[in-house]
Amino acid sequence: MMSSGNVMSGKPQFDDDAVINSAMDVFWRHGYSASSIDQLTTAMGLSRSSMYKRFQDKDGLFQEVLSTYVDRVVRRMSAVRGETKRQQLEALLHEFLPKGGRSVRPAGCMLARSCAEMVDLPPAGQSVARQGLAQQRAILMEILREAVAAGELALAADIDGLSWHYLGVLQAILNLPQAGATAGELRRVVELAMTAWPLRPAVPAALPLSRGEA
Repeated sequence: MMSSGNVMSGKPQFDDDAVINSAMDVFWRHGYSASSIDQLTTAMGLSRSSMYKRFQDKDGLFQEVLSTYVDRVVRRMSAVRGETKRQQLEALLHEFLPKGGRSVRPAGCMLARSCAEMVDLPPAGQSVARQGLAQQRAILMEILREAVAAGELALAADIDGLSWHYLGVLQAILNLPQAGATAGELRRVVELAMTAWPLRPAVPAALPLSRGEA
């Protein structure tokens, strides 16, 4: 629990990152609509007045929390590398497989949860949720485009469709553990998903010249 807002020089005195993390835990577990001001202020260790002074209202708090979550996931995705673009994509999906041991984080994906209640989100929150998915998909599209440039994918590869496909696989990896999917089962999902990566057609070998053509 954070210090509830001693005020010095007109500025609230608390750990901003810790406050954001505490609010994130509440929104992640309960969703935007079901998270009450009392739950949020209790988790953050702030008085209502301190919360309103820093974030304006619940909508402002949610927008900042979801933006922080999206930034962390996008940075994690962008940090994955591989010797080839195909290996990079496969490693990215493996990066989000459930790890052994009990996680202190809530289950599932906060962004997916937010999208599921899109109609109830404030306009700014809706914008952050849509931009978050767009950023995730943009990373996948960049990997696919670079694969085309490197000759790993054919020029005619359906980059648009493949990016949606792998975004769906990523969201499944993040959310299906809540329904009982194990790490091993989701690893198999990744293996099957990678079969959608279209192999570049082999260039036929040149036929040997006949003596008359030599």
